[in-house]
Amino acid sequence: MPQLALAGAAAELHSVSTKAQEGRTAMSAERPNVILIITDDQGYGDLGCHGNPAACTPQLDTLHAQSVRFTDFHAAPMCTPTRGQLLTGLDAPRNGAVNVSSGRTLLRADLPTIADLFRAGGYRTGLFGKWHLGDNYPYRPQDRGFEESLWFPSSHISSLPDYWENDYFDDVYCHNGTRQRQQGYCTEVFFSEAMAWTADRVSAGEPFFLYLPTNAPHAPLFVPTGDRQAAEDAFRRVEHELPELPPTQRAAIVRFLAMIRNVDTQVGRLREFLQEQGVERDTILIFMTDNGSTFGPLYYNAGMRGKKCELWEGGHRVPCFFHWPHGDIGPPRDIAGLTQVQDILPTLMDYCGLERPHSPALDGISLAPVLRGETAVPEDRMIAVNYSRMPGDADYPSPDNASVMRREGAAVLWKRWRLLEDVALYDLDADPQQQENVIEQHPDVAAHMRGYLDEWWSDVAPLANEVQHIIIGNDAENPMMLSACEWRDVFVDQQRQVRIAERKNSYWHLLVEQPGRYTFELRRWPRESGLKMQDACAATEVTDGVYDEGVAMPIHRARIRIGPQQCARTVGAEDEAAVFSLQLEPGPVLLHTWFDDERHQPLCGAYYVYVSRE
Repeated sequence: MPQLALAGAAAELHSVSTKAQEGRTAMSAERPNVILIITDDQGYGDLGCHGNPAACTPQLDTLHAQSVRFTDFHAAPMCTPTRGQLLTGLDAPRNGAVNVSSGRTLLRADLPTIADLFRAGGYRTGLFGKWHLGDNYPYRPQDRGFEESLWFPSSHISSLPDYWENDYFDDVYCHNGTRQRQQGYCTEVFFSEAMAWTADRVSAGEPFFLYLPTNAPHAPLFVPTGDRQAAEDAFRRVEHELPELPPTQRAAIVRFLAMIRNVDTQVGRLREFLQEQGVERDTILIFMTDNGSTFGPLYYNAGMRGKKCELWEGGHRVPCFFHWPHGDIGPPRDIAGLTQVQDILPTLMDYCGLERPHSPALDGISLAPVLRGETAVPEDRMIAVNYSRMPGDADYPSPDNASVMRREGAAVLWKRWRLLEDVALYDLDADPQQQENVIEQHPDVAAHMRGYLDEWWSDVAPLANEVQHIIIGNDAENPMMLSACEWRDVFVDQQRQVRIAERKNSYWHLLVEQPGRYTFELRRWPRESGLKMQDACAATEVTDGVYDEGVAMPIHRARIRIGPQQCARTVGAEDEAAVFSLQLEPGPVLLHTWFDDERHQPLCGAYYVYVSRE
C-alpha cells in the first residue's frame, strides 16, 4: 500500500456502520461479551495450578479449574510480537510488530485489529492497560478500533516515552488521547476503570469486547506493601522446596510473585463483578500471558527450559484458559495439540459472528470446533515462532544488527519436536528440558521441519523487515511527541537510560502527511520534568523504590536533519530545548538529531522530539 494512503486506510478500517451501531442491543442477547486478560512476563510456571508452590494465585487457580485449558499453547518469547499476533491473527513478520523497541513495534496501519472487527460487528470496545504496538498516530489504541482506552506508551510504566517518573502508583496515563492522572496502584486502576466502563455497557444493553493487558508483573518490581508481605510469607513457607537463591534474586522473585498476587486479586474482583452484573455466564473470559517468565528458571519453571526472549520451550509456551459457562465449549478440561496466540482471533470471530474485510489470510485457525468437541487440534500442525532480537549495545543501526529479522531466528514446532534456529532438534517427550540435540539422529524429521521453515520464510520475508512510518501533520495528533524508543535498530526505551545519559543515536522513519511548516523541539528531558538540557536530575524517592540520580551532559549544540535540510543551534545553560522550524512536503522522510559537546563532537541523539504542524 502506498505510504500516503496509510491514514485513509486506517480511517476506513476504524469506521463503524450506522446499522451496526443500531444493532448492538439486539445482538447482546445473541452473542457473548468477551474479556481478554493478558499479563506481562508471567510464565507458564508462575501459577499455583501449574505446580508452583510459592505462587499466591487462588483466583486464577479457580479459573483454571473452571475453564477449558489449552496445554500446548504458544506465544512469542517477547511481548510486542505476541500482542501484534493476538490482535491480528497474523504472524509477527507479517503484521510489522516484531520487537519491543528499536522502531519495530508498529502494527501495520492497513491491517484490521480484533477491536476493529468487534466494533464493526456492533460491539463496544475498550482497552485498559498495556498497548505496546505504537505510541503515535496511526498506531495508538484509539486509532486501532478501541472506543475507550486507558494506557501508557511503550513497553512498561517508566519507559522512556511514559510520563516522567511514573512509578505504578497514582500515575499519569493516556485516556482517549489525553494525559490524565489516576489514583491508585496501576493494576487496580486498570481493572477498576475497566469494570466501570463494563457496567455502563451492561446498563445500556450493549455487547462489549474488553481487552485487559496488565503491565504487571513486568519490572520495575513495584508493588503494594500488603501484597509484598503476603508473597514473602508464602515464599518463606515453601522455600525449602526451591533452589537456594542469592538475597538479591530472592527479593526480586518475592516482588515478582507479589505483583502476580495483586493481579490474581483483581481477577477475583472482576469475576465477582461480572456475577453481580448478571453477565458472567454469557461472557467469554480468556486468560493468557504474553511470553515466558522473567524469573522462572531461577526458582520454578514447570519442568521447562528457557525464559522470556529465548526460543526454549519456557520462552514461548504460555497458559491459555477459556471460560464461558453458558457457551458451547464443553466442560472444563485440558486440550492437547499445538495451538498459538494467532488462534484467538479466528476463534472469537466464529463465536461472535465477526467478519474480516480483506486479505491476507489469517495464520491462526479457529479453535471453536475443538472447543465444541467436534474435532481435535490438527495432529500434523506445524508452526513457526520468530521475532526481532534486541540490538543490545548497538549505538547506531547497521545491516548486521541483531534486530533484523532472519530465517535462522525461528523455532519450528511440530508434535513433540522443536527445531531451533535450524541447528538444534529436540524431542520433548524424551527430553523435556531440551538438553540433547538429536538433529543428527533424526535427519528426516529435521528435513521435514526445515522444509516448512523454508516455505514459511519465503512467504513472510518480503514483509519481515518492512519499515512502518509514524505520520506527522495529521490533525489526529498535532502536536505530538516522538521518543527514542522508535529509533531504528537502537534500543533506548527506559527512563533510566535517559538518566544515565546513554550515548546512542539513530533516526525516525516519518511520513509527512500535509505540506507546511513544522516545528521540531529537541530535548534531552521531557517537558514535564522541567529540566534543562545540561542538567542532571536528582535521585527521586518514589512510592516503592528510588530512581537513581542522573548524569549531566555537556550539550552545547543541537543539530537536525530531515530529508535534505540540515540546521544547527547553540544550546545555553538555561535552555530546556532547541527549536527548529522547517518547511516540509508530503512523503516519507528520515529524521536525524544530534546533541554535540563544546568541541562539536556528537554525544547522542535527542531522546525526545516534540513536533507540531504550524
